[in-house]
Amino acid sequence: MACFVVPAAEAVVVKAVTKAAEKRGESHGSMEGMGFVSKLKWLSNMLWGGALLLLFEHVWHGEVVPFFPFLTAMETPAATMEMLGEMATTGILMAGLITLVWVGMVLVSSAMERSAGQAALQ
Repeated sequence: MACFVVPAAEAVVVKAVTKAAEKRGESHGSMEGMGFVSKLKWLSNMLWGGALLLLFEHVWHGEVVPFFPFLTAMETPAATMEMLGEMATTGILMAGLITLVWVGMVLVSSAMERSAGQAALQ
């Protein structure tokens, strides 16, 4: 019903952190590898992509409509409680899974950067 809201909210937070890090002038990377800000952009893009796909799926099934209250689950208190439960379970699970995949990507990327750096030293 509204599980896409959780990854979208996380994406907003990640985007704000990325912008703050850019303003502080943190590195985007160097000749040796990518900076953490660039890797945060990966997470932001993954979260936005996931949220948009979920939004499309909910529009397709008629759960998101172009008129107030926009979410059909907000029409009755019982449906709203069900929606909040879905957000607390499915939405958090999906956002967490996206974040875990990103952590895996960062670990693999960092290992590849280290091995490339060691090969260049030899």
